[in-house]
Amino acid sequence: QVYLAESGGGSVQAGGSLRISCNTSMLTHLPRRMGWFRQGPGKARVGVASFGHGNRGPIYADSVKGRFTVSPDLTNAIVYLEMNNLKPEDTALYICAARLGGNSFATSLQEEDYNYWGQGTQVTVAS
Repeated sequence: QVYLAESGGGSVQAGGSLRISCNTSMLTHLPRRMGWFRQGPGKARVGVASFGHGNRGPIYADSVKGRFTVSPDLTNAIVYLEMNNLKPEDTALYICAARLGGNSFATSLQEEDYNYWGQGTQVTVAS
């Protein structure tokens, strides 16, 4: 069963912008935290952005800080990742993740802190 569904990926020139979305409406409970991860060609999956429900500010990987912004639309159960000034090294499969249950609302860029995963949306940045 699909609980997280990403969309909005595509191809863009370097310096361009893209906004990708994660539909979380299929989740049975409000997640403790949400995250965006990415996996580039031949690379490990890494966390790029995270926010925790409960008025905790988002965190970002150093590689995207100042260029990416994660924002939830709680009304429509969608989490957006706004990506600006894109670089060829941002090319990757972008994957949405959620943590249900547990005792912490803390943000995290670690895979082990999430227990629901989407299938990803491809972002390609041409130089």
